[in-house]
Order: sequence, then C-alpha cells, then structure tokens
Amino acid sequence: MRKLRELLHKSDNRICADCSAPDPKWASANIGVFICLKCSGVHRSLGTHVSKVLSVTLDQWTDDEINSMIEVGGNSYANAIYEAFLPEGYHKPHPDSTQEERADFIRSKYESQEFLKPSLRIVSSNSSLEATYSRKHMDSNASHSASFNSEAGMVEFIGILKVKVIRGTKLAVRDLISSDPYVVLTLGQQKAKTSVIKRNLNPVWNEELKLSVPQQYGPLKLQVFDYDMLSKDDKMGEAEIDLQPMISAATAFGDADLLADMQIGKWLKSPDNALARDSPVNVVNGKVKQEVSLKLQNVESGEVDLELEWIPLNQ
Repeated sequence: MRKLRELLHKSDNRICADCSAPDPKWASANIGVFICLKCSGVHRSLGTHVSKVLSVTLDQWTDDEINSMIEVGGNSYANAIYEAFLPEGYHKPHPDSTQEERADFIRSKYESQEFLKPSLRIVSSNSSLEATYSRKHMDSNASHSASFNSEAGMVEFIGILKVKVIRGTKLAVRDLISSDPYVVLTLGQQKAKTSVIKRNLNPVWNEELKLSVPQQYGPLKLQVFDYDMLSKDDKMGEAEIDLQPMISAATAFGDADLLADMQIGKWLKSPDNALARDSPVNVVNGKVKQEVSLKLQNVESGEVDLELEWIPLNQ
C-alpha cells in the first residue's frame, strides 16, 4: 500500500483521469488510473471485466493489483493510450459535469475504446471489452464480475454493498448423491457470483462480492445453483434480502468511524421473509455490518449465511 500511495501522490495522479477533479481516492486497478468518487460510479457500471474499482483508503488490495497500477505508471501514461485519438476540440468532462456527460465519455473511452489506436482495440461480439491494451491488466477472476445494462452508467449510486458469502448448510441434492453449488447475487441489473464448490452440500465459500447500490434500490436477490457441465444448471433455492434496515440505520447514525461498537438496527424475522433468525445491524470497528442467515425458498432444504457491509459513497 505504501507503493500505491507513493504513486497516488505523483502530480499527474492528483486529479481524476477522466474529469480532472482534485484529490481522487478511487482507482481502476486493471486499467491503472486514479479516479474521483463520481467517475468511480460509472466505472463500476461497466463491470469488473472492463474496470475493477477499488478505494485507495477503504479496500484491501492484492499485490497483483498494486503491481498492475505501478506497471501502467499512472494517469498520464494510461491517458496517452486511451485518449491517443481524442478528436481535436473534444471537451472531456469536468468536475461539475452531469452524470450523463460523465457516463458517455467514460463508456466511449474504456468500453467502446473510441479514442484508442484502432490496432489496439479488442472488443467482443457483444461490444463489451474483453481486454484493455494489455491482457495482464484484465481482472483475472471473471466469476466475480458485476454486469450492467447499457443504461446503468447514468444511474446515481449512493453506496457500495460488500457481501461476504460465508457458507451453505444442508443444501439440496441435485446430482446423484451431492451437488456442485454456487451463489448468484442480483441487485437491479447487476449480477455477481461465487466460485463453484464441487460435491458439497455444506460448502464454505468465504468469498466477498461487491455491488453498487443506486438511489432507487430494491431487494438483493440470492440464488443457489448446481453447476452442470453438459446441461442447464439446476436451481437449489432462492431468497431476498431487504437492504432498507441497514441503509436506513447507517444513514440515521451518520459516520460510522465516529461511533463506538454498537447495534444500530435490526431486520426482524417474519413469515414474509426468508430470515432464519433476526438479523442485527452493527457498527464494528467503524464499519456498518449485518450478519444474515437465510432459509432458501422454493426448495426442499438449505440455508446460506452472509455478512453484509455498507459503504456510503460519501466516504
């Protein structure tokens, strides 16, 4: 992290690579640029197969992610490639640009690669980015990517939801004597999924997935599937998670960094939801967290344990 901070403090990295807003605190780890809060929301909407967004101050970085940033060299080096063919007189977004102006530019720059040298463009059949100017700058774990539709870049996001998928218990059998389960999370147009665990009805994932939360958010939908190589994956149950108790409590109590460890809310078990037990919302070491145990619906058996963490985008 020391090397990452040193890179951030270089003069060309003290402004957002896309709109020139001062003091960026976010980065696209696979593209290699430092970006501001507003641009980070648009980058997230592209999906991690295009831009893997991390907070310089809030997130845990791997050595590979830090090394990828260092290899690119920062904003000026990345822009020399991604804006090499920027038309003369083209006006980039500025710090006060609208979200639509910001989204149009960022999608053109990174997803469509309109300003990249044509010989360096690598675009898939569905017009999403399969690689940047070097495949080593891609997110290597596509199974954890979040996907959005073409409208998502114009959505205003209010926060980031970290979901740690901990374990499943007594999941349903979908093969001869076992199953190969994985979890899919859906929030609006976004999807994220865990890895597949082979032949296990009590799998332990301990995998963290991230989703951006828009101003108008609905329930977080969870589905469990049995992976099949030769046929359609079988359903192993589903559940919905009401995000309102956590987000409302976090908003009401304000900056969690200023609070002692305490309970600030609770999502109550009822016949109308999938909770296995009441789900308290707590402040733990300056972070808003919620442990959730779900009874899977529309299936003969199974529970899934999660840990949610809420990060408002004003941090």
